Amino acid sequence: MSDNSKEIILIGVGEIGGVLAKGFLRLGYTIHPVTRGMRIEEKAAQVPDPALVIVAVGEADLPAVLADLPDNWRSRIGLLQNELLPDDWRETVNPTVISIWFEKKPGMDPKVIIPSPVFGPQSALMEEALQQVNIPTKVLTDEAQLLFELVTKNLYILTTNLAGLKTGGNVAELWKNHQSFAESVAREVIQLQQVLTGQSLDTEALIDAMLEAFEGDPQHKCMGRSAPARLERALAHARQHGLALPQLLKLEQTLASA
Repeated sequence: MSDNSKEIILIGVGEIGGVLAKGFLRLGYTIHPVTRGMRIEEKAAQVPDPALVIVAVGEADLPAVLADLPDNWRSRIGLLQNELLPDDWRETVNPTVISIWFEKKPGMDPKVIIPSPVFGPQSALMEEALQQVNIPTKVLTDEAQLLFELVTKNLYILTTNLAGLKTGGNVAELWKNHQSFAESVAREVIQLQQVLTGQSLDTEALIDAMLEAFEGDPQHKCMGRSAPARLERALAHARQHGLALPQLLKLEQTLASA
């Protein structure tokens, strides 16, 4: 690699991006932030051969960012968004993908739920950077493992957020007090993930993996502020694919009449 191989591009400098930046700085890498309003082509000309281009924007902004990527960066992308699936990175070449299982709020240290799975050409580098800030990872060996881990994260987020629209509370309370309802939401989320990935998924193994994450942080709040938008997005995908999801439709009706 060229001299630029000790350089990292960071597109989006939020809380998670900041954690990664700290880890890479401790490894001796130079961080080049790309913030809103900056001309990405100019940065690509200045740093044509980075070790990794971490795209740390929110899921809603990801398609536009990937569409605008300079060609010389497309083979060195790192992705970490929620609700991520393989079809989302068709604009790139063989990205490094990490499923983030730590929470970072302003002014607080990161809170680990379970180890964060990572897959792709720069997995070892990502693992090393996160070790610097005491965040455990799990390096995966193939794309099938990655798909399972991404769907597990999607299942966790969508089940807790969407069920939480009705129940509130935390994940331990959700499963203890509303298990039948939460499980019916989870099974509909898995149906949706199967349609979106075009893959047959192991429902029971996914629910077990979700429950393992529940145990990692029992007090984790179910419903974030993104929950209504996540419900709207999930039902839009379902309608697009002709999939009927009765529990999610009931949640939509309840929100509409509130």
